[in-house]
Amino acid sequence: MFESRLQAFTELHTKIATPNIATQVSAPLILVNIWDAASAALVQHSGAKALATSSASLAWSLGYPDGQVLPRRALLDAVSRIMSVSQLPVSVDIESGYSDNPAEVVTLVTELVNLGVVGINLEDGDQDPELLVAKIAAIRATASCRDLFINARTDVFLRELAVGQDAVEMTKLRLQSYQTAGANSGFIPGLACEKIVTELANEIDMPLNLMVDNSLRTVDKLAQCGIVRFSVGPASFLNAYSALLNPQNSENTASSELDLLDYKRVNELFTTHSLA
Repeated sequence: MFESRLQAFTELHTKIATPNIATQVSAPLILVNIWDAASAALVQHSGAKALATSSASLAWSLGYPDGQVLPRRALLDAVSRIMSVSQLPVSVDIESGYSDNPAEVVTLVTELVNLGVVGINLEDGDQDPELLVAKIAAIRATASCRDLFINARTDVFLRELAVGQDAVEMTKLRLQSYQTAGANSGFIPGLACEKIVTELANEIDMPLNLMVDNSLRTVDKLAQCGIVRFSVGPASFLNAYSALLNPQNSENTASSELDLLDYKRVNELFTTHSLA
């Protein structure tokens, strides 16, 4: 079952050539990120082709802030519950692997593979990119994880580690080094400029993933720029839980009057215990 789901997940990232666009897919992979068994079952029922967790949403659902504060055991237990209802390929966001030690990252990844997970997100954050290279290489050197689908995330744009063309070049170099180490695709949260997206899609020879909002309004244009995979991150969680703060007749309430949650507000909840 692992092999068939891995193959299906990998094929969802396959690029095809088109006359006017350097790299594109006929139907990009859109991941409405999940956080528990209920969200997994609902997204699966909606016709999704694959499931992927949001690290922030999963942590919040268990009472922890985002940022690798969630205990590893809690993460694995949550993924186990998701796997119990999933009939689709599942990818898990493990942030930077919950450790700076590549061997410890491999241990976590091995446990996820044993649960049936076929893909992971693994990020560089504000650390030396060589650390992520080492983690990816360690995963690839481990027999049980050798075929796992690795979506390597670089936070150059999200954390504003550089600006302008320097950010473009830094992103390009990082993703190319992650690909050389064994990454299957590259994830660039915080990037939305179509010109830059096109440049990176044309110059990086692996599928790219962008984060979009829950409306998915920008998917078509960005897919035409060569993006293969889209995810909404914590947006689906924030949208769902905003309903708890609004009147029951919220459908008759102007959008400007709705009390909508954002990342910072929810993340602070688990340290301040206040939505004020």
